[in-house]
Amino acid sequence: MLPPEPRLLQARELIEEGLYFSVYAPRQTGKTTTLASLARALNSEGRYVATHFSCEDAQVTGDDYAAAEEAVLTAIRESCAAFDIPPDCAPPTPWPESFPGTRLCGALAAWALRSPRPLVLFFDEFDALSGKGLVSVLSQLRSGYTTHPEAFPHSVALCGLRDVREYKMASGDGSSPFNIKAESLRLGDFTFGEVAELYGQHTEDTGQKFEPHAVQRAYEASQGQPWLVNALARHVTREMRVPVSESITDAHIEEAVERLILERATHLDSLVERLGELRVQRVIEPILAGTFPPVDQSYNDDLSFVRDLGLVSQNLPIQIANPIYQEVIVRVLSQGVEASIDADPRTFLLPDGRLDIPRLITEFVAFWKANGEILDKRETYHEFACQLVFMAYLQRVVNGGGFIDREYAVGRDRVDIAVRKPHLDEHGRRVVQLSAFELKVRTDKSGDQVAKGLDQLDGYLDDLGLDTGTLIVFDRRTNAPAIADRTVIDAATTPSGRPVTLVHA
Repeated sequence: MLPPEPRLLQARELIEEGLYFSVYAPRQTGKTTTLASLARALNSEGRYVATHFSCEDAQVTGDDYAAAEEAVLTAIRESCAAFDIPPDCAPPTPWPESFPGTRLCGALAAWALRSPRPLVLFFDEFDALSGKGLVSVLSQLRSGYTTHPEAFPHSVALCGLRDVREYKMASGDGSSPFNIKAESLRLGDFTFGEVAELYGQHTEDTGQKFEPHAVQRAYEASQGQPWLVNALARHVTREMRVPVSESITDAHIEEAVERLILERATHLDSLVERLGELRVQRVIEPILAGTFPPVDQSYNDDLSFVRDLGLVSQNLPIQIANPIYQEVIVRVLSQGVEASIDADPRTFLLPDGRLDIPRLITEFVAFWKANGEILDKRETYHEFACQLVFMAYLQRVVNGGGFIDREYAVGRDRVDIAVRKPHLDEHGRRVVQLSAFELKVRTDKSGDQVAKGLDQLDGYLDDLGLDTGTLIVFDRRTNAPAIADRTVIDAATTPSGRPVTLVHA
């Protein structure tokens, strides 16, 4: 367990100044742990009465603002008991009577007047509120803060998946019902140093060492997302049961990554459920396809929303937040296609365990000719449909015996794929076969993509240190010949003279 408070240093300053603020971060990043720890610390110091409570029970209240008030007030009282608030600082019993729509404001004002210490309230899972219930709670907090600040909670933090700017959308109102916040604090992912510190605690407790490359691989795969960082270590130590006498290597972490992707635990499933939402698709699809997103205010709002979910990076260029999410998203989107592929992975292996790349390409071309028209039209992420079909085929063929690394981001104009297939050489040593594929799409506006693709493939092969690769160009022009007629395998040469396979699809 990393010390929670250093992850939210600004919160202390805002509380000292008596300000209202929001804390937001994706699920499973440590929001609840951090706020509960901060509340306990504030109480132990004796200067404030701090309580941390969840609004989750108010999720079912919707527009019933009286029920929303009751749920929040009940959560506050229960949390005070859990935090062992001193009797003279506890809320009044019962809460004062008031009209629906004013009861929360009156209750908090009465509590603030009764308590000898200033009140600090952390509203966790705040985005469980919706509709008129959400508007009512926000409006009452604003009213109390602005009309009688001396007899109201000293500092309030609203914590959830989204920043306050999203609450006006959830409330169905174009205006902001909470315009008094001083700051929006985003709880970030772990740094590499924090991941090393966390894993180092395991070493101190058990003597089992995480080798430096293992820590590096865990950070690369997770990009410090706290749930993933912990899940990888849990898989290695508890499910893979690597003996304590052995050091944990990058190979162990690699296996844990694949297990996590295949398992698709609750946290990952809750993210991928969002992929069908139009707001999410408008952001994710251009990343996968490597195209440029629309330029309008609604896209910017959608991007902020998807960033708050933790699905995409906070910085430019816009890309999927980490390689594990990236792999899970593609596998989820392609699983319907993969289920329709009748290919035995064993038939694509050479006697020495390497992948038979020429056969893979030939068999894919045959599959594409027979099924491409149907699959292209049925995919929800239509802009990415062609690439998705190839990825599904590749996933089916590799099927756990190898690893697929994909590179895509907004505006890249291509998808780069590297397949790593471990096998044994003639001396019985473990080596890795590395194969490269580049996917491009020709549209009515883009013009012929072969020359550009060969140049880009050259750069990718340089990065991987390979002498050859495969370029696949999907033709999506409205007047393109039928897939069965236009799909052919050809040979080509890159600008630097590398012989490569070219597939016109």
